[in-house]
Amino acid sequence: MGKIVGKAQYRDILLGAGLLWATLALVLWSEQAMGAMRDGITLCGNVILPSLFPFFVLSSLVVELGMSRYLGKLLEPVMAPLFRVNGSCAAALALGFVGGYPVGARTAIQIYEAGQCSRTEAERMLAFCNNSGPAFILGAVGAGVFGSGVAGLLLYLTHLLASLMVGILFRFYKPHEGPRARRSRGAEFQSVSFSKAFTKSVTGALQSTLNISAFILFFTVFLRILAHAGILTTAANLLSALLAPLGMDQTWAERLLTGLMEVSSGVSSLTDGTLSGRLSMAAFMLGWAGVSVHCQVLAFLGDSGLSIRTYITGKLLHGGISALLARLLFRAVPLSSPASFYLAEQTEAIAHLDFHQALTISATAAWGVWLAFLALTVYVVQKNSGKGRQHVV
Repeated sequence: MGKIVGKAQYRDILLGAGLLWATLALVLWSEQAMGAMRDGITLCGNVILPSLFPFFVLSSLVVELGMSRYLGKLLEPVMAPLFRVNGSCAAALALGFVGGYPVGARTAIQIYEAGQCSRTEAERMLAFCNNSGPAFILGAVGAGVFGSGVAGLLLYLTHLLASLMVGILFRFYKPHEGPRARRSRGAEFQSVSFSKAFTKSVTGALQSTLNISAFILFFTVFLRILAHAGILTTAANLLSALLAPLGMDQTWAERLLTGLMEVSSGVSSLTDGTLSGRLSMAAFMLGWAGVSVHCQVLAFLGDSGLSIRTYITGKLLHGGISALLARLLFRAVPLSSPASFYLAEQTEAIAHLDFHQALTISATAAWGVWLAFLALTVYVVQKNSGKGRQHVV
């Protein structure tokens, strides 16, 4: 029988059965699917589009105009010893911390495709540069889910520390390959005209944002259908049975499965239970980022040839280290600490932003980062010009 029906036939049968089930599910639970679609569109319109689009434009301009090359000269002494990547990769790290996923991954891929780093350096960056943005953690997770700006600050701190620790660990990935040596010729600040770079950045940013929105809409509907079909509950029962020695029940297993698939849905489910457990699981979900985000990164990888295994390994480590740090910091820093009260008040209002507020904050932050990049670039240019005049004299 195995000879008559091969692996390809089994795969086709399973795929056909899956597509048939999906069609029937959409017919049986059409109202739930439409509701999930509306929720996903609201999420994309109020959060995803206004928060990611400005940073996608910014990341493209930084690479297209050659600013990352100049930043590489300045930040080489930091990036090379810590992460074994050249200084140009600092743009992916900075934008990943501020812009949210998948801005860091997209920037790392752009830097590689522009020839400013080697393949090994790009894979190291992918392992730790794709991070959640502060607005999502401080607002939607901290103030929105936990009702505490201090919890958001704690989660964001663990998220950053875990990302840096993963980056340091991945400096040992392919240890025989060090950072790409900087070319002897001077870096070109503007390798293409500004008009060409700007139009390419804007159109590319819009396409990338729409691609991300498409994945979010798909997984929002997919998870809602799984929940109504009872498949998610069944899988959670199996997972809780396997993880029973760790004290995980069916409710926590269902939350974990949801977060493994889609991070925003996962953290939104953490509404009750012990605070330390909720914080640890939220930290893991934020570090892991979810299959939805990974599909977005896969769309950017395309035919680049970069290894997805390195990226997945980095995200697993990020999630595990984040959960451990969150539990340790929860014991060391009480959430009622007066020192964090003022900062907590500043983050409470972020959770309920509308489109215009989110777009204003995101655009302002993007321009702030752009001005910082520009100032560093001008500093490096002036410094190099001064050295050149000294050599001439």
